[in-house]
Amino acid sequence: MNAPLFEAHLVPHRSLSPRGLGLLLGAITLAACGTAAVFVWLGAWPVLGFSGAEIGLAALLLRLHALGARASETLVLTESTLIIRRADPAGRQTQTRLPAAWLHVRIEERPGRVPRLLLHSHGRATEIATMLGETEKRDLATALTRALAQPRQPAITIS
Repeated sequence: MNAPLFEAHLVPHRSLSPRGLGLLLGAITLAACGTAAVFVWLGAWPVLGFSGAEIGLAALLLRLHALGARASETLVLTESTLIIRRADPAGRQTQTRLPAAWLHVRIEERPGRVPRLLLHSHGRATEIATMLGETEKRDLATALTRALAQPRQPAITIS
C-alpha cells in the first residue's frame, strides 16, 4: 500500500468519562430514592415501583449512550484510493474503498439539521463522518478536499 497522504480517525464526542457517568447515575439514584422516601412517608408507597423503574431506565439509557462511544470511522487516503474503515458499537467492522482520482467531497445542507458530508465517485454517494457536528464536518471536508487535490496538481519545475 502507498504511503498515506491523509489520515483521520473519527470517534463520537462524549462529554462524560465512565467515572462521570457513574457519578451521574449515582445522583439520579439518590434523587429518585429521596423522592420515593418522601412519598412513602406520605403513604403513597406505590411510588417505590415507579422510582425503581426510573432508576433502571436511566441506567439502561446511560449504558447505551456509553456503548455508542465505541463506534469509530477511519479515513486513509493514498494516491490511488480512499479507504473508509467503520466500526459499530458492537465491534463489527466494514471497509469501503473508493478511487481517489474520481472522488469529490460535497456538503449537503439540510435546513435545521447538521449537514451531510458526502463523497461522490462514479455516480454513487457515500456519507462519512455521521457522528461529527457541523463545524467538524466542514473542517474535515476542507482538509480532505486539500488532500485529494495534492496528487492532481503535480509540482512542475522548469530548468
